[in-house]
Amino acid sequence: MSKPGQSSFRRILLSRILLLSVPVLLLGEYVTYRKARSSLLETARQNLTESAIRKGESIHSSIAALQANLLTASESTALQSGSIAASQQYIETLIKRLPTKVQCVQLNNLQTNEILASTCTDREIDLQRLNLWQEATEIFPSQGSAIQVKTDIPNPENGQEQGELKLFFSAPVYVGNINPLSSETLPQPDYALTVQSSVGQRASDRQIQPGSLTGYTVVIDQDGTILEHGTEPEKVGRNIDQEVDAQRLNSILYNAMNDRQAFLHLFNFDQQGRELLSGYTAIPSPLSGGDRKWVILAVTPLDNALAGLKDIQNVLVTLILGLLAANLLATLYLTRDLALPIEKLENYALNIQCQSTTEQVPRNLKIGEFERLAEALNSMVERLKTWAEELENAWKEAKTANQLKNEFLATISHELRTPLNAIIGCIRLVRDDCCDDRNEETEFLQRADDAAIHLLNIINDILDISKIEAGTLSVVLEPVEVNQILKEVVDLQESAIQQKGLQLQVNPNSQSITVEADPAKLKQALLNLVGNAIKFTDTGRISLSSYIETPIHPLNSDPELNGNSGELVVIAVQDSGIGIAPEQQQKLFQPFVMVDGTRTRKHGGTGLGLAISRNLIELMGGTIRLHSKGIGQGTTVEVALPVLKLWSREELESEGNVEDPEAKRISASLDEG
Repeated sequence: MSKPGQSSFRRILLSRILLLSVPVLLLGEYVTYRKARSSLLETARQNLTESAIRKGESIHSSIAALQANLLTASESTALQSGSIAASQQYIETLIKRLPTKVQCVQLNNLQTNEILASTCTDREIDLQRLNLWQEATEIFPSQGSAIQVKTDIPNPENGQEQGELKLFFSAPVYVGNINPLSSETLPQPDYALTVQSSVGQRASDRQIQPGSLTGYTVVIDQDGTILEHGTEPEKVGRNIDQEVDAQRLNSILYNAMNDRQAFLHLFNFDQQGRELLSGYTAIPSPLSGGDRKWVILAVTPLDNALAGLKDIQNVLVTLILGLLAANLLATLYLTRDLALPIEKLENYALNIQCQSTTEQVPRNLKIGEFERLAEALNSMVERLKTWAEELENAWKEAKTANQLKNEFLATISHELRTPLNAIIGCIRLVRDDCCDDRNEETEFLQRADDAAIHLLNIINDILDISKIEAGTLSVVLEPVEVNQILKEVVDLQESAIQQKGLQLQVNPNSQSITVEADPAKLKQALLNLVGNAIKFTDTGRISLSSYIETPIHPLNSDPELNGNSGELVVIAVQDSGIGIAPEQQQKLFQPFVMVDGTRTRKHGGTGLGLAISRNLIELMGGTIRLHSKGIGQGTTVEVALPVLKLWSREELESEGNVEDPEAKRISASLDEG
C-alpha cells in the first residue's frame, strides 16, 4: 500500500511512458500534416503555373487563329463584290465557322461609316469609338499585319457585360478584287470586316470546383490595367495599384515582364477577402500599336488547393486516435510486464517476515536483472534466516548463561555462607570459653581451619575461572612424571575416599611416562576430577589408571618438532556414582553448569571444577573428555596429554643437540632423576 504522497511503480512508469510517447505521436502527426499541406501547396504551385501557361498559350493561339480566319474572310469574293446581300449571307455563314467565342461580325463602309452587313443584335460595333482605321494610313502587306486589334473595357453604364475581355479584330476589304500587294501605291480599304470576340472565361465557367487546380483567368495589361477577372467583373478596368494587395500584384507584373513563370500567394484580391494562390506567365499583347505584353494569371482560392487536406486531416485524426489507443494498450501491457516482477518481489519481501509463511521466492520473471535480484534476495533471506537462527540460539544461550549465572550466584552465596558460618561459630565458641577443655577448643579451631581452607578453594576457583575468561591464566611447562602426579593426588584424596567408605583402585602404567605440563596446574585438574568422583559417588569404587594411546590424528602435526613422541598418555578417573544423562554431558564443561543447580541439591560445589580443569589441560596441550552411559551408571573422565620423548645423553650427543637449550633442560632433568 502506497503512503499518502507516494505513487506506485506501475503508475509512475505508465505516466512517464505516456508523457514521453504522446507528445512524440502528436508531434509526428503535426509534422505529417504540415508535410501533406506543403505537398498540396507544391502541387498547386506547379499546376497553377502550368495552367497559367496553358491559358496564355490558349489565348495567344485563339487570337492568332482568329486573325488568320478573319484575313482569309476579308479576301472572299462575296465581300469584295460589294453586294450587300451577298455580304450579309457570307458573314452569317462566317460566324458559324469562326470559334464559339465570337459574338458578332460586322461589315462597315469606311468612307461613310455605314454598316453594310452585321450579325450584332444587342449592340453594333462603333469603329469611331474604338478608333479603328482612323489612323490606318499605311497597310503592311505581311500576313496578319493588316488586321487592327483593339480592346474595349466594359462599361456597365453603357449596358456592356462585365467580366469578359472584349477584343475587336478588324480586317480591310478591297472592293473590285484589288490586290494591295500588286499595286504600285498602297490603296485605302473600302470596307472593314470587324469581329467582336471574348477570349476570357464566360460567366458559366467561373464556378471553380473544390480541388480544381486550373483556376480562373485574370488578365492584366502591361500598364497594370485589369483586362479580365474571372470572379469579380467590377474589377475589370481598374489598375492593380488600387487593390489592397497591390505590392504582390506589382511583383507578379514585374516578374512576368521579365519572362519569369512562377507562383505567389495573393490576399484580398476577390470579394470575399480569401487567401488565393496564383500561377502566372506573360504573352505578347495582341493589341495594335506597340510591343506590349499581357500577364495571364491562373488564380484559385487556397481552400480549393487544400481541398484534399481535410480528408487527410480526418485520416490523421483517426490515425492519431488509433495510435493513442494502441499506445495506451501497449503502455499498459508494458508497464504490467515491468511492474509485475517488482510487485511479486515486493509481496515476497513483505511476507517473508512472517515465520509461518511457506512462500518461495518468485521465479521465471522473464527479465534477467529481476531474476538476479530475486536470486540475491533469496540468498539474502537465507542468510538472514541463518543469522536469525544463530541469533536466536545465541539469545537462548545467553538466556541460559544468565540463568546459570543467577543459579551460580545463588549457589556460591550458599557455598560461601556455609564455611563462613562454620568459621564464625567455631571461633565464637572458643572466644566465649564455651569449651570444656583444651582438646575441644582444638577441635573447634580445626573445624574453623578446614572451613577456611574450603572457602579459600572456592575463592581460588572463582579467581581461576575469571583469569581463564580474561585470557590471563598462564602455565609453566616442564617435564612431569605422570605416575608421580597420580601418587600425590591419591595421597591427598585417600582420606576423603576412606571417610565415604569407597573402594580405591589405582592402576598406573608400568612404564615411567613423562609429559610436559605445569605440575601444580595438572595436579589441580586431577584433584578436581577425583574430588567430583568422590562427591557424586555414595557407594562403590573409584579407580585411577593411565595408559598409552596412539591417536589416528596426533595433537601436533609434526611431533618431532615439539619434542613429542606422537603418543598420548591417558589418565582415566572412573567412578560408580550417579552418572550423567547424555544430553547434559557436554554442558558440564561450561562455567557455572551443574547437573542440579538448585540450592536444595544434595551435592555441593560451585560448578567450576570441570570448566577450570578443561581449560588447564588445554593450556598444557591436552584434551579432556567425559563418558557416562546414563543416570546411575557411573562416569568416566579422561585426560589425554602428549608423551614427552626423553633423550639420553648419548642420543643427544649423537644427534648434535647438546648445545640446544631444550636438550640441555631435558638432559638436566635426566641427571636429576
